[in-house]
Amino acid sequence: MHLTLRLTVGRVLLAGLVAASVAAAPLLPSASYAAEPTPGTPGYVARDAQNIVDAYGRIHGPGGQLQNPAYLPALALAGTAEQTSQLMEQAASPTRIAVTPGRVVPGWNVGNPLRAGWNGTRGQSQRISFTNRYGALLNGTVYRPRPGARDPYTGQVLRGPFPGAVITTGSVQGSEGMYRWLAQDLAERGYVVLTYDVQGQGGGETLPHEPVPGGQSNAVPFCNPFATPRSGEEFGCPGAPAQQLSNFVVGTEDALSFFTSTPSRHYANPRSEGAKVSTHNPYWASFDRSADRRTATRGRTSRIAVIGHSMGAAAVSKVQGTDRRVAAVVALDKLTGPGADGPLDGTGNRPVVPALAVQSEYGFTVSPYLTSGGSSLTPEPTPAGPDPRRERATGYDGWRQAGVDRMLVVPRASTHLEYTDIPLVLPASRYGQALTSHYVQAWLDRYLKHQRNDTALTGRSFRYLEPAGNGRWAPTALKRDSLLSFYYCSAYGFRSGSTVLRNGDLGAVGGCPTG
Repeated sequence: MHLTLRLTVGRVLLAGLVAASVAAAPLLPSASYAAEPTPGTPGYVARDAQNIVDAYGRIHGPGGQLQNPAYLPALALAGTAEQTSQLMEQAASPTRIAVTPGRVVPGWNVGNPLRAGWNGTRGQSQRISFTNRYGALLNGTVYRPRPGARDPYTGQVLRGPFPGAVITTGSVQGSEGMYRWLAQDLAERGYVVLTYDVQGQGGGETLPHEPVPGGQSNAVPFCNPFATPRSGEEFGCPGAPAQQLSNFVVGTEDALSFFTSTPSRHYANPRSEGAKVSTHNPYWASFDRSADRRTATRGRTSRIAVIGHSMGAAAVSKVQGTDRRVAAVVALDKLTGPGADGPLDGTGNRPVVPALAVQSEYGFTVSPYLTSGGSSLTPEPTPAGPDPRRERATGYDGWRQAGVDRMLVVPRASTHLEYTDIPLVLPASRYGQALTSHYVQAWLDRYLKHQRNDTALTGRSFRYLEPAGNGRWAPTALKRDSLLSFYYCSAYGFRSGSTVLRNGDLGAVGGCPTG
């Protein structure tokens, strides 16, 4: 209901702006504005209107969902196959009920249907299931390179074992299929990746399996909502409701434990009676378990990154400071430092490992620049126009103050839904996801593979392989300057040999602090 209302309001605003500024349609990205217009002037309003239109670029932009003739037929096929698979998965564990849109709404968890056929051709994937510490059954997928495959960008043979990554979904019923794009992009370049559904989302069981009074079986869900809540929980039923930070923190920590399990060191799968679970990571042998002697963070010698979106981003921002298995973190809207508050709280967070933050201009809906105050997730009126430092303040500045390597990228016309693959209905820019994938790959290459890749992070031109349908991946040229926000600062500060590379204003926004 809440999300539907936001979408309706956003569409009304969009329609009004487009109708009022038909001439804005042919406008180019910010690079065409040699002299930046002033808030309130016709040029500024026209540019803002075009930015709002471009925030739906994934749907209507060149090669977008409605412009690619392969998309709708692929969606019909993939949606049917995904829905059938999910129903069969639920039937296999009848006492482990997931009451979620991901289980019942066709297409909710389908991801990008143009990626159909990836498994077995560009990489490998396998479904897994495990229970969290409260006994709720979580479902997921592990990805890895195809044996003997070559890196699709460099042509070099991929030789394992490989570093790993665990991806935690966003809240408001985000499901793991929405993040398949990033898992596959990483796997085909030499990573082992786990995606999974947290409790109460996607295929994640809704209720926990707390110990039953009298010591009976834990095969059916049970909890006492009136019991004293555990630390971080809202009620006596841990993980319920799903939309609370502790649920995503628990999910991330338990997913890390499953990811690192082996045939000789099984994952515990607590209270898993009656559930079909995986005893260990099926791709355990592909993961590089050797101690990283070149780690960027003292004491963090595991070759694992945690990646999260939305509430998942807040969770991985917290877990990176406490879990010694984590060597790098990627937060997709938003990195939360110790000073972050509001929807994604960062209280008590400690910047420890190198952090990449990719953050958005808009929240669930798009709206005029006059409502860009506060957070993108809870916008407030701001007659003076956007504060260029807004996205730095959530976490980047905290990492900067701690002296830890960091980077912040704010794609132009980006929304909170940029990082999820959702068919047809929700706003996202045309190339924000591609730009995000490039920077995530480069960040992990730097801190897990120790590649000397300054240019991949600081350069202005990149190449991305995008699924085009019918088993084809097409090269796309990404020009950084036209794809970065002209409202909010993008920045970096990281070590390169004996020096520290710094740039506080990648997008030439103005008003951005240095470093």
